[in-house]
Amino acid sequence: MNELQFLTWVRGPGLDIAIGIFLLGVIWRLFEIYTLGRRKDLAAPRRAAGASGLHTVFRRSLPPPGMMKRSPVSYIGGYIFHIGLAVIVFLGAPHIMLIANLTGLSWPGLPAQIIGLVTVVTMAAMLAMLVDRINKPAKRFLSTFEDWFTWAVTFLPVLTGWLTVQHLLLPYTTMLTLHILSAEILLIVLPFTRLFHTFTLFGSRWYNGSANARKGVPV
Repeated sequence: MNELQFLTWVRGPGLDIAIGIFLLGVIWRLFEIYTLGRRKDLAAPRRAAGASGLHTVFRRSLPPPGMMKRSPVSYIGGYIFHIGLAVIVFLGAPHIMLIANLTGLSWPGLPAQIIGLVTVVTMAAMLAMLVDRINKPAKRFLSTFEDWFTWAVTFLPVLTGWLTVQHLLLPYTTMLTLHILSAEILLIVLPFTRLFHTFTLFGSRWYNGSANARKGVPV
């Protein structure tokens, strides 16, 4: 199999397999979560000012008081990385074309120059967060293999995508193949790692806020 044949496989059957595993994994994980069941709370509901699911979603999306000064890299880098990744995935023209081919949905994208700038800033933020995790003894001690692995599988599609567009390091066909392959690996591992918080982040915050509001505890 030569490079062009491998690229064809990656863009065809390989992508179908990755999307299939991704969708089945997401459905299975969500099924597990929503079928856990909860005991009915028989206590009379109590409310506290500012306590609700929506308030908790909003408050926990902001850094706690004083934490921005204590750990600026984690919070600023985290915001930049997540926003940047969303912009790259959903506003990059090639990705919009892929989504349109799969779902029929389409929308205007950003110019390639802006996506390129966002990509560089996103990679810089991810690298800064990695260095911060390595240099801080507490963060390094608490980090597991899964933390390093999920960082790598998230970073590689961004890096290889930028190298592909810039025609750097390897021939275009080879780099495009690596980019698509790295994105497929990300799709496959996402439902089975911490990256699944993509689907549970706001729902879990809303649930905790709603439950604590019933107890009269603002969270």
